[in-house]
Amino acid sequence: MKQIKIDKIPARLDFIQSASGLILALFMWAHMFFVSTILLGKEVMYNVTKFFEGEYFFGESYPIIVTIAAGAIFIIFIAHALVALRKFPSNYKKYKIMKNHIKSFNHTDTTLWFWQIFTGFAMFFLGSIHLYIIMTNPSEIGPYASADRVVTEWMWPLYILLLLAVELHGSIGLYRLALKWGWFEGSDTKKSRSNLRKLKYAITIFFLTLGFITLAAYIKIGIEHKSKAGERYHKVTKTIQGTQQ
Repeated sequence: MKQIKIDKIPARLDFIQSASGLILALFMWAHMFFVSTILLGKEVMYNVTKFFEGEYFFGESYPIIVTIAAGAIFIIFIAHALVALRKFPSNYKKYKIMKNHIKSFNHTDTTLWFWQIFTGFAMFFLGSIHLYIIMTNPSEIGPYASADRVVTEWMWPLYILLLLAVELHGSIGLYRLALKWGWFEGSDTKKSRSNLRKLKYAITIFFLTLGFITLAAYIKIGIEHKSKAGERYHKVTKTIQGTQQ
């Protein structure tokens, strides 16, 4: 009997897509918490920035560290997008078939899958712009520099769209990963799916709320700092007598 050769490439591509998606989603959450430190004050956000530039390890800042880290994420981002493209409708006819299927089927998870495709498509362009800016301007991150980029350089519209795309895509992706690989699956499959879906919505609301509050904080600082755009934030030091320098 002739042995049937199993094509393992689709399974491997699926694993790459899942693994890269998980890495990017976890990075997204961490990135949001780091960026939102502006809500704790300019000094806190400045210290976090210097931490990632290696100042507390090497005694001085090396923005190239940020470039390397952003470059690594960019590579994973591109790899994830290229692998995921195989599941996108390849032409308008297939897109219409998919839309009609979703409408007639009226299935929540299928609808979420469509939104994941839509937000992934948007994120490919919006995320690439953001990552390229960070890679090429690693020293332009800080309370004033970031706020100036948002307001003076008119990046706030892009960041609003990117925030929506990233948070929706990431939360839906993690939800579908949990279902696909059976994470947190209990004895009652329907109940587990329902609980995961509720958790997904809670996570989406939390990070969108945090993201918009954070963006509003940068916009406020950017407006206040508009007359001094280009000026960089400097850490406030205190003398023994308590006077500021």
